Amino acid sequence: MKIKPRLWTFYCNISTDFLIKGVYPASPSSWLFVAIGILATMYMQSDPSMGLITKIQQHLPLRGQTMVSALVFSTLLWLSLILALRFCLKLLLSYHQWMFEKHGRMSNTTKVWVPLVRLLSSRKPLLYSYQSSLPHLPVPAIQDTVSRYLESVRPLLTDPEFKRMSDLANEFESNLGNRLQRYLKLKALWATNYVSDWWEEYVYLRSRGPIMVNSNYYGMDFLYVTPTSVQAARAGNTITALLLYRRKVNREELKPSRVPGTVIPLCAAQCERMFNTTRTPGVETDVLQHWLDSEFVAVYHRGRYFRLWVYRAGRLLSPREIEDQIQRILDDASPPLPGEEKLGALTAGDRIPWAQMRKQYFSSGVNKRSLDIIERAAFFVTLDDEEQGMRGDDPEGNLDRYAKSLLHGKCYDRWFDKSFSVVIYKNGKSGLNAEHSWADAPTVAHLWEYTLATDAFQLGYTEDGHCKGDVEPSLPQPQRLVWNIPAEAQVSSSLAVAQALADDVDCHVFPFREFGKGRIKKCRVSPDAFIQISLQLAYYRDRGGFCLTYEASMTRLFREGRTETVRSCSNESCAFITALESGETEEECRRLFQLASERHQNLYRMAMTGAGIDRHLFCLYVVSKYLGVESPFLKEVLSEPWRLSTSQTPVQQMNLFDLKNHPDFISLGGGFGPVADDGYGVSYIIVGEDMVNFHVSSKYSCSQTVRFFMFGMGLQAMMSYIQGMAIVPRKGRMYAFAHFHFLFNHQLFIVNTHSSKIFFFFFF
Repeated sequence: MKIKPRLWTFYCNISTDFLIKGVYPASPSSWLFVAIGILATMYMQSDPSMGLITKIQQHLPLRGQTMVSALVFSTLLWLSLILALRFCLKLLLSYHQWMFEKHGRMSNTTKVWVPLVRLLSSRKPLLYSYQSSLPHLPVPAIQDTVSRYLESVRPLLTDPEFKRMSDLANEFESNLGNRLQRYLKLKALWATNYVSDWWEEYVYLRSRGPIMVNSNYYGMDFLYVTPTSVQAARAGNTITALLLYRRKVNREELKPSRVPGTVIPLCAAQCERMFNTTRTPGVETDVLQHWLDSEFVAVYHRGRYFRLWVYRAGRLLSPREIEDQIQRILDDASPPLPGEEKLGALTAGDRIPWAQMRKQYFSSGVNKRSLDIIERAAFFVTLDDEEQGMRGDDPEGNLDRYAKSLLHGKCYDRWFDKSFSVVIYKNGKSGLNAEHSWADAPTVAHLWEYTLATDAFQLGYTEDGHCKGDVEPSLPQPQRLVWNIPAEAQVSSSLAVAQALADDVDCHVFPFREFGKGRIKKCRVSPDAFIQISLQLAYYRDRGGFCLTYEASMTRLFREGRTETVRSCSNESCAFITALESGETEEECRRLFQLASERHQNLYRMAMTGAGIDRHLFCLYVVSKYLGVESPFLKEVLSEPWRLSTSQTPVQQMNLFDLKNHPDFISLGGGFGPVADDGYGVSYIIVGEDMVNFHVSSKYSCSQTVRFFMFGMGLQAMMSYIQGMAIVPRKGRMYAFAHFHFLFNHQLFIVNTHSSKIFFFFFF
């Protein structure tokens, strides 16, 4: 059987990368040094093996093979040294006390730990080199989790309500909780991560409602710049950049993500299913399907589906060739087949009808072949016939419509089941919609940063806005997909459900230009804590009270880590806001604000290091369901609504964007739908030193949140108001994790919390 040249190269790269990362933190060449050292000592009539080489020689089929025995012993010794180094690195990466130390007060333990980590991380690693050295997520003590939970809800409950909840919590801790904890610890012994598999299955894949709006999220193009207004050209460069990123992932050429400014690695497992992945529906639960490789993408334009081959005899097509192929699709005037135009609505509606339809109408014949092409594609591309972006006489309103378009489109012109769908608009603007179950947004954000930067600064365009490169005239036409969809297929019912959901969502995008992290950091306050407290104040002014607030934190310091919740509405933040609203003195407000900021940072650090609340309680709840026991405490905890769901879009590759020479190439970030029907979804991205972009979503059907614009404007006013207080901490102290200094590489690095934040949407 012949193997395609591209696939042969792909498998060779996998084999080489497997060897290199399999021996990390050692190198394959280190085996030679060990072998030479053993042979040299034997030549000097010394036995470094203490008789083991002789024992090995006795078991070889050929007698007298001293050289072979020495090489076998060298290999075993080399592998033992690798395991020892890996174990040492895992122990070092399990140390997290550095995160809690204040600037200028580095402990002796941390001073020793820093050079040791640097020493064992000195080799240039591949993308997945650290995976086997990352520690496992620890299971917190149940009494600690319960205590932290009660502390988090104290400002939200009256005295009688808090007493009732305390009684429930204490009853749970002393009885059922200990039993559930024992089972959870047993799982943690054999599972790579005791949370992630259950989180993926029960929070995402078992959800039977629409994933459009409720789970999927979006990412936007540059705010001020559109590199070209030629739709086909923008598609050509964007598709090329995405495929170049996939090549880097496959070859593990991407640098492992790290805690900013340090050599502390973050888990890269989520990159594995970025491409060639789709979510397939089921009656009880969906399934994520991933293929090793795909040489084509699926394209949607005006109700028609196409397969676009992006490789020719193992060669990636040039951007100009892809542009030419896209233009052929745009010029194709053929009408959609019956039932084809709105077929994508099946992925936007409820999951059970889609599963039933898939089994009944797409399990054989021409429909199955066409559906397989979409699901096996590297990713999905929509050539939208609308124009979007901040433009015209109503730039603010157009930004809001741009966000809604990326979040749900027409409800049938995206394939919401694909790992991500790229949207290229008629005027050259772009964006993406990402499915959430396979990974969290930092992974997609990293991909999108690379795509935007590669498109604008590396691939570039000609003076007339077309892609660069040559075109091979013999390229085959894009393949039109064929369908035979019966009239009784209930696509319209799924579309009705999706349309009602889309019509109910209100989005507001506003760039905040008055100041950014530069001025906030001069106040010696974490930018993230500053924004989170501003959100609390804006919500209080909008709704007259406090609510349970979700802020996403990562747990990727651990293997296969995903997210944890930072409950940002704390006793300290509520005390500050109450004091501010009641007219307390400025000095008292400064003091309370500093305490609130410090508390927020500590909560964030605890969530990052595995001492959060919500994932532990979630897993205890899953164990209780497996055992068939009921817990009033867990049931009540997991039914509490997150009326304010927030997250920060990470800026991970600032080196790709030269904002000094190209200040207009500012990312808009992305957003998501509201978690609660009567709540807000708030995403923000801190761009450069002087700007913060916000995305606020809510639902029209709730009379309390229909004033989302007022909330957005209130947030803007609150940020300006708090910053105007000129809050400065006590002399000589920095409370924010955002300014923790490291002595890596013999110089100081600043770890910015905002750079390691996770854009995440809680859906349960």
